[in-house]
Amino acid sequence: MSGGLTAPKASPERASELHESLQEIRQRVRQAIASSAPVDRQPTLVAVSKYKPASDVLACFELGQIDFGENYVQELVDKAEQLPTEIRWHFIGTLQSNKAKILASIPNLYAVQTVTSTKAATALNKALPAERTSPLNVLVQVNTSGEDNKSGLPPLPSDATEPDLVQLARHIIVQCPRLHLQGLMTIGSLAESLSSTEKPNEDFERLVRTRDLLQEALVQAGFSTDGDRWGEGGKLLLSMGMSSDFEAALNSGSDIVRVGTGIFGTRLQKEEIKSV
Repeated sequence: MSGGLTAPKASPERASELHESLQEIRQRVRQAIASSAPVDRQPTLVAVSKYKPASDVLACFELGQIDFGENYVQELVDKAEQLPTEIRWHFIGTLQSNKAKILASIPNLYAVQTVTSTKAATALNKALPAERTSPLNVLVQVNTSGEDNKSGLPPLPSDATEPDLVQLARHIIVQCPRLHLQGLMTIGSLAESLSSTEKPNEDFERLVRTRDLLQEALVQAGFSTDGDRWGEGGKLLLSMGMSSDFEAALNSGSDIVRVGTGIFGTRLQKEEIKSV
């Protein structure tokens, strides 16, 4: 380990609980990808540690978990200061342009999965320190369910001549050299995640189609799949699936799944935390 490690250790009982939960989720991930194609892919499991103590994160890190997700900027800053710098932090909360500078100051910030505007992308690109050795991965959030309470751009196809999603992707690639357009992210509707597993999740299928259409639009616009400005291996990655539906997401082709309660257990609500 390296960095200013000041996080306390979890109790032996808590460490044992986390070990059991993490191993179960990892096994379920393996089983899900074993039944989907291509079978040799290795999806990224992001452990969402929102509202959970740094000691929980440290316990999972010591079990080999590298990727962790946070929803709130200040909580991410606080934990990053206490925990090993080998951790890859994913910001998965609503991104406000005025918080870009704070986020960008975290040396081991690995990805921001919730970019929805050129303003936010530009702010992130400008705020990244010159000494950072690699571009920051960003994913564009897509509102596949069309729900008003969810952030994100409309999926493709769109009636617009040049949809907002295509414009934003082009802006990141051309105007934001310190950013790497890694892929697309969605949350999807709770109703879809709780529906029968016998039918495809429409929100996940919609993101897959959107990814394919966006890739086609980028190639037609002259953006090479061999470059390092977007995608991985010539393909935009997909971040979809949480504790209640990550297996369905993996079956639909997700490259990144974000699991919180499945690993850490039920979390307190924000209001309950303030009253403790």
